[in-house]
Amino acid sequence: MREYWNSFASLLGVLAFCQSLLQLIFPPQLRFLCLKFFNRMFHLFSSYCYFDITEIDGVNTNELYNAVQLYLSSFVSINGSRLSLTRALNSSAITFGLSNNDCIVDTFSGVTVLWEHVVIQRQSQTFSWRPLPEEKRGFTLRIKKKNKSLILDSYLDYIMERSNEIRRKNQDRLLYTNSRGGSLDSRGHPWESVPFKHPSTFDTLAMHPQKKQEIMDDLEDFANCQSFYQKTGRAWKRGYLLYGPPGTGKSSMIAAMANYLSYDIYDLELTEVHNNSELRKLLMKTSSKSIIVIEDIDCSVNLTNRKKNNKRNYCDPEVRCGSGSACGGEDGGNSITLSGLLNFTDGLWSCCGSERIFVFTTNHIEKLDPALLRSGRMDMHIYMSYCSYPALKILLKNYLGYEESDLDYHVLKELSDVVDKAEMTPADISEVLIKNRNYKQKAVTELLEAMKTRADRNFKCGSLRDKISDEEEQEKRALETPNEGSEFEEPCKEGENKEKMKS
Repeated sequence: MREYWNSFASLLGVLAFCQSLLQLIFPPQLRFLCLKFFNRMFHLFSSYCYFDITEIDGVNTNELYNAVQLYLSSFVSINGSRLSLTRALNSSAITFGLSNNDCIVDTFSGVTVLWEHVVIQRQSQTFSWRPLPEEKRGFTLRIKKKNKSLILDSYLDYIMERSNEIRRKNQDRLLYTNSRGGSLDSRGHPWESVPFKHPSTFDTLAMHPQKKQEIMDDLEDFANCQSFYQKTGRAWKRGYLLYGPPGTGKSSMIAAMANYLSYDIYDLELTEVHNNSELRKLLMKTSSKSIIVIEDIDCSVNLTNRKKNNKRNYCDPEVRCGSGSACGGEDGGNSITLSGLLNFTDGLWSCCGSERIFVFTTNHIEKLDPALLRSGRMDMHIYMSYCSYPALKILLKNYLGYEESDLDYHVLKELSDVVDKAEMTPADISEVLIKNRNYKQKAVTELLEAMKTRADRNFKCGSLRDKISDEEEQEKRALETPNEGSEFEEPCKEGENKEKMKS
């Protein structure tokens, strides 16, 4: 037994000596070159060629990687032998995917290709201006060399088109927010997302049917006119301005637009963006077929009319830093300028993408700079008014299931006579109907009483004085003589002033 172990030890010594000798004769650099040479010779005589599609290309996320991942997930649940199952937070859908380092075969135009999902653990973190993910992910495409031109010319374009269709029709729509300002996460994304589940549609939206149809026709015309925008040399985008009193359904309108077109929503919070550069980064990271929303633009940052500041010196910190808070202050103030916001919506950077809609909302249109309102930035101005009689009928149907024929003629007549005088928003009326939704007759009675009470109060407070009701005239007034006040001030203010003068 001792002789056996002695022989074994001698053999190990010989192997160690041979290994040391090989390392002296063939240093690591030479071994690497030999391995590289043999790999080239193997690929030279091989009938296959390979293409790597990595998840992260430099500092940006590879769009082709996401498209391949979505495309393969559409049929991997049927053809795959080893699958990964994922379910996003607050989502009811289960997504199938290709497991790590597993393969799947696909066929295109009679040509068979092999996809492999390659996942490699990152050995060490190199210096980077942002943290890198712990794993290197990518897809490897293996095809025959004779089919190389067909695959590269048509197959990858087909994958991009197919993935866009899948994302639009089958995938959950997403609501994005820039809660981190313009900073990027480990995958290079400045946006955080949650599934978009808002149920609002144009059918349930409390608005005059003719006006709703105009908006729907405009949206559909925009989505189907890519060739027109290319032919005329215009960026494939459109801007909408929603303005009117609070509670008139501006947020519901945005949700209805997203559900109608099956677009994602990017809710841009300007107070979280520190400068114009971050604003451009956020724009570059938005996807096509999306709605970029800036709500309450007059309250986000101070972007008031430039006519009041045209005599100010450039040395003024507010001019140099924009209309936000102090530059680089400890309170995290921003330095977004009006020029930066205009370039965001209609400048060169707005062309970094396609099929995108910009939506601004405001309660006080007269506070906005005219440069924000012109065509090309805000192409369609939509006035969200107080509840009208046609909108009231929609609310009665939504909350009580009442059609026009279900109500007494005299009740309908009273409602139609008082609704305009009451000046109640859809939100106010909805609250009355929701509270009594289980008692339909009582709901209508209380609603009628509430509307009469509001109409009497408005009459006594003088809110029925001569008032511009035409939306176009209101916009014209806002463009020509902008002022700081709001047209939606408390209705009793004038009456109180009169009483003070009398006393």
